[in-house]
Amino acid sequence: MEERGSGEEGARALTLSAASRLLEDLGAEWISLLGVGAEAVVVRCRWRSFDAVAKYRVPKPYRDERLDSVLRRRRTVLEAKLLIEVKKLGIPAPTLLYVEPELHILLMDFIPGTRLRDVIVRLDKPEEVFRKLGFYTGLMHERGIVHGDLTTSNVVMVNGDAYIIDFGLGAFTNELEEQGVDVHLMLRSLESTHPSLVPPLYSAFMDGYEEARGAEARRAVEEKVVEIRRRGRYVAERRLKARRSAST
Repeated sequence: MEERGSGEEGARALTLSAASRLLEDLGAEWISLLGVGAEAVVVRCRWRSFDAVAKYRVPKPYRDERLDSVLRRRRTVLEAKLLIEVKKLGIPAPTLLYVEPELHILLMDFIPGTRLRDVIVRLDKPEEVFRKLGFYTGLMHERGIVHGDLTTSNVVMVNGDAYIIDFGLGAFTNELEEQGVDVHLMLRSLESTHPSLVPPLYSAFMDGYEEARGAEARRAVEEKVVEIRRRGRYVAERRLKARRSAST
């Protein structure tokens, strides 16, 4: 266990060092580390007078080096394109400042706010915030964009306005399944952190969604969410039965 821990710490140190060198090469000043995940290192920095966020997609050592570079480059370009399109729709989101696909890095402006997850109970009009989020989600889906990780942790509140952040798992698609996953993730995030507020806030979210896409699209995505939840329960029940069988 100690060897594994030290190995993970070493890999993390190398990743952060690579990110630091990249920022230095770009003339950016490292301010603070915002996050280190399996996909990327996210850093707050100062770049050409901008208060910015740099996102560096990290290499995967288990993949072929050339394939890994191609995949990281594609995801970097895709995220940049998603940010541009979302802004065209008038949705509050980070503004793309710079992208260098070959270095697997992009910079966007820093959104100085608080994650929605942490302030829901303090909002004056939470239903209105979720209605707007539903409207923004409907606009994205109508344009053929899915977020991929639409939760209250990826919404930042700034002076009463909701900004959607982190499009790293997003995609261009009109698949109802993917749209349903977006809505389901928002519902699940509410259920896990503020279960007592689910009925009014989810209803407000779907009202906003309908405003953007119409009643038919709302019904279709709600039905897909129900289907996704059924599949999830089925899988959970099968796993529980398997564990029980194994213990007898």
